[in-house]
Amino acid sequence: MAEQTNAGIRGISTVGIPVSDQHRALAFYRDILGFEVRVDAPVPQLGSRWIMLAPPGADVSISLVATPDSALVGVETGIRFSSPDAEATYAALTANDVTVGEFMRWPGVPPMFAANDPDGNRFEVVEE
Repeated sequence: MAEQTNAGIRGISTVGIPVSDQHRALAFYRDILGFEVRVDAPVPQLGSRWIMLAPPGADVSISLVATPDSALVGVETGIRFSSPDAEATYAALTANDVTVGEFMRWPGVPPMFAANDPDGNRFEVVEE
């Protein structure tokens, strides 16, 4: 029997989020959520840019992936961003007219809520 080897993957570097307008998405994640821009480079072959952002000090980033088909945006990303104070983050996003869901508190579970980016892509914010 042949010995199997793994693929050598050692981590998660970036998670792609489909967006219809990279400029608008960049402004949201940078200016509203406070993410730092790690890469913003043109990719002429795709007619778009390679944009990576992350919360300051985070190891994993997000990548704003331009999609020509607006049917591909507005997805449940499955991403859970962390915050030291979910209630304060909720208030800040609400003050910036971000679409947010109900603030949830359950016994034994960290406080959390869902929010949408300008394309309707949904993510959650969970208290650390």
